[in-house]
Amino acid sequence: MKASATNCIALVDDDRNILTSVSIALEAEGFAVDIYIDGADALRGLSQKPADLAVLDIKMPRMDGMELLSKLRQKSAMPVIFLTSKDDEVDEVLGLRMGADDYIKKPFSQRLLVERIRALLRRRELDTRTNESKVAEEVISRGALMMDPSRHQCTWKDMPLNLTVTEFLLLKSLAYRPGHVKNRDQLIDAAYGEHIYVDDRTIDSHIKRLRKKFRAVDTSFSQIETLYGVGYRYNESTTE
Repeated sequence: MKASATNCIALVDDDRNILTSVSIALEAEGFAVDIYIDGADALRGLSQKPADLAVLDIKMPRMDGMELLSKLRQKSAMPVIFLTSKDDEVDEVLGLRMGADDYIKKPFSQRLLVERIRALLRRRELDTRTNESKVAEEVISRGALMMDPSRHQCTWKDMPLNLTVTEFLLLKSLAYRPGHVKNRDQLIDAAYGEHIYVDDRTIDSHIKRLRKKFRAVDTSFSQIETLYGVGYRYNESTTE
């Protein structure tokens, strides 16, 4: 099944060969594509014409992918996939901690990129369709934590948190059943869907990012617990 033309992908890379070949591949799959040659160009364009998902190269002139992601995350939870150098694991970890939803190493298979894009868009669309039928009683309330899936809103002690789609889904999976341990495979399924391979380190980075956002508004936050060698759980009992 091809993507709806309403699915617009922002492709940001200073390599014109990649812009050309990937945009052709995505358009062949039914996506609309907006291309940008660097981060500054993309920031201007996306402020005027938001996309459904962005694919960002990390190393670019004028404004690199890291800085662009940081600025985008101030206003948007749009799904973001990073393109990273083959051996640059530091960039991968930093990107995920800053709020990227996924990463792909160069050189990459265009089919793999299309699959990852579809997975991110599909989970967002499924979540939106599911939430359209939700009622107010289905808001998740766990002590000081409030999550409204239908509005993609999260607050802690009445203070709002700006979570990415991935972060929101991970937190919802943990908070839905406090005290129950979720291993990394279960969290990957919750955040990315089944049949999508994601490195365990990706989940760990997202959890670290979640904790950082909570501790930015409450330094005593400790509800997301790590069980080493097992997984994670949300411990409601630690709420004051």
